[in-house]
Parts: sequence; C-alpha cells; structure tokens
Amino acid sequence: MKIFYLAHRVPYPADKGEKIRTFHQINYLVEQGHQLTVFAPVEDAAEVGFAKDLQAKLGVNVVTAPLGSALWRKLSAVLTGQPVSQTHFFCPALLALLQQQLQTEQPDAVVCTSSAMAVYVQRAGLVSPTKRLCTLLMDFMDLDSDKWQQYAANSRGPMRWVYQREARLVAKAELQIYQQFDHCFFISDNEVQLFAKQLADASKVSVLANGLDTKTFYPASSPARPQAPVFLFTGVMNYKPNEDAVLWFVQSMWQQVLANYPAARFIIAGMQPSSRIVQLGKVAGIEVTGYVDDILPYYHQASIFIAPFRLARGVQNKILQAMACGLPVITTPLGAEGIACKPGEHLLTATTEADFIACIEQLLDSPRLQLALQTNGPELIRQHYSWDGVLQNLPALLQQRQEASA
Repeated sequence: MKIFYLAHRVPYPADKGEKIRTFHQINYLVEQGHQLTVFAPVEDAAEVGFAKDLQAKLGVNVVTAPLGSALWRKLSAVLTGQPVSQTHFFCPALLALLQQQLQTEQPDAVVCTSSAMAVYVQRAGLVSPTKRLCTLLMDFMDLDSDKWQQYAANSRGPMRWVYQREARLVAKAELQIYQQFDHCFFISDNEVQLFAKQLADASKVSVLANGLDTKTFYPASSPARPQAPVFLFTGVMNYKPNEDAVLWFVQSMWQQVLANYPAARFIIAGMQPSSRIVQLGKVAGIEVTGYVDDILPYYHQASIFIAPFRLARGVQNKILQAMACGLPVITTPLGAEGIACKPGEHLLTATTEADFIACIEQLLDSPRLQLALQTNGPELIRQHYSWDGVLQNLPALLQQRQEASA
C-alpha cells in the first residue's frame, strides 16, 4: 500500500512520547512492505536534519516545510476561531506540497498523528462529500480536549479562559474528525470510553496502544544498590503535566523525604527544562540534567521512579520504560491509567502526599516488595507491550475504507 503519514512533528529521533509512537508505527509498516511518505512541519534547521536522518534510516520519503511566525500562528487562531493547537502546526507551504504530491500520486491510506493534522486532509480535498478517495485514519493519541479541560480546572485568571476555549474548540474538531475519518484510535481504553460517551455510534474508534522497544529498555545485569535512595523522573520538562508532577513532588513531599532519608537524591532527567524546573536544581539533593544522550543508565542507577501525575491523559511511556528496566514505580492512579498493571504487583499507586511518603517508606523498607516489582514490571512489558504485538491490527485498519458521509 501507498501510505501518507501526516505527522505534527518529525518523528525522529524517537526521544519523546508522540515521536516514539509515530516512529514505531512507520517502522512497523515499512517492515510489512508498505511504501510510506511522511509529511511534517518543521520549526528549525535541526528538524530538517532529523527528517533527512529518518529518511536514511527507514527508507521513507520525508517532506517538510518551515512553519511561520509562532506569534502569527497564535493570532490567526484568535482571528479565525480555530484551536491554537491546530494553527500551531499548520503550514501553508506543507499543505501546498501535499496537494502537489496528490496530483501525481494517489495514496491508499492517509494517517494523521493528532487532531491538529486533520486540517491538511480537509483542505487538500481528501474528505469528499460523495466518495472516499482513500482510507483516512486518525491517531488522536490522547483525548486532547479533556487534557485542555484539566488544564482549565487547575488554572486561574486569563489562562483559565484560554484553556477552556481550547478545550471547547478541540472537542468540536474531534467530533468532526470522527465523522469524516474511517477510523480513529487512542492510546488507552480509558480514552476510548471517555470519547465514546459523546458518540451515538462508537464503532469507528478503538485502542492502538503504546509499545516499548525492549532492546533499548531492559533491566541492568547487576542492579545498582545505592546506599541512599535515588528517585528519578524523566520526560520533556517544559511539558505542563511533567512540570506539574515534579513541582508537586518537590514542593509538597521532598522535605519529608529528606527528613527520612537525609542523603536521598532526586534526578530530573529530560530535555527543555522550564525555568521553574531549572530552579529546582538549587534545592538540596536535586539534580536537573537537561537533555541526556542516553537515558538508560539513569533507569539502571535509580532506586524508585516517582511519577506523581495530576494532569495526564493516555499511557505514560516513561512509566513503561521504567518498568521495562526493572525500576520500581510509584505513581498516581492517573499515571497508571491505560497500563495493564495491578497496583501492588507491578507498581505502587498513591493519591495524596501522605500516600506517596507511605509508599516510599513501604518500598524502601521491604526488599521483598522491591524484588517483586523489579521482576514483575519487565515481565508485564514483555507480555503486553512489544511494538509488534500492539501494532498487529494496524494493517487491517488501513484497509477500512468507508463511503464518505461528511
């Protein structure tokens, strides 16, 4: 099949959640013998280089075009009544390149990664009012409208209005996409069920879970046993849910952790730390690394992966990675959402500050519990989260062309 992938970011290097997910989908389809062309907007020269690297690594055609002024993209959303997250990734030059490609090449299927990319399909004329020209799939990944609503609920002043506006407009766009596309999928069943509540017929939505490359993330051959506990959090550190989780842990729990374990360390390893995260590096026992070339040694050297998410949607790749590495995880029920795990068997869950402190003490005081999590976590990943396993239904979805009803 000829497949066009419309990605909101160049999915290479595969170093953050949505890029990892899209990269492995593309890699899987290439290995299945399909011919792929990837379209993606870019913001700088580095991303152009990444596109060339992706093309060389997977043998796919990668088409890019530069995004315009970020300020103008935001203003255009306000002036045209569109979601900011849609205009943020819209590039007229990329749309023109897509339209040009469609004049000489008709794909069998088009896959969009995130609702923001649907506008390209709509403006390129692929959504026909009479006849479906090719199979259209939407990888929503997360239910973004709900994410923005969470942001609104946890904000005040003008930003509360901004997030409420985004939630409302994205929700409207999600429903329109569902009507126009042949099939849509989310990372977790919780997302599917939440979205399905808005639909009269939910037959075109399903789960396409995140997987994990167990050749990249695996337990240490000789696990480090630091004398004092080492806590770890990884991720893109200017992303609001990650920033909120880390700030809550440090501001509400870290002093109690230090009172119990004076030599404890907390490592925040991830690219693009916000100014608030950078400031945490001045707190006793805390290290903010910024971007690291190889995250695996951090998983191998830590004692506990701490993930106190209060804002989140979908499956957290970082938790899957920690479990694959045999690193015990303590997270909120929201952080464990969508993962086929049993609290107490594969990870520990906590809701309040006191719960987290209790879980930390329970884990550090019980070598038996530590061993159970170190053993059960990697086994769960092997059984349920290999990429080949989670993507096995994707080829069938690519052939689910239906008569258009838009």
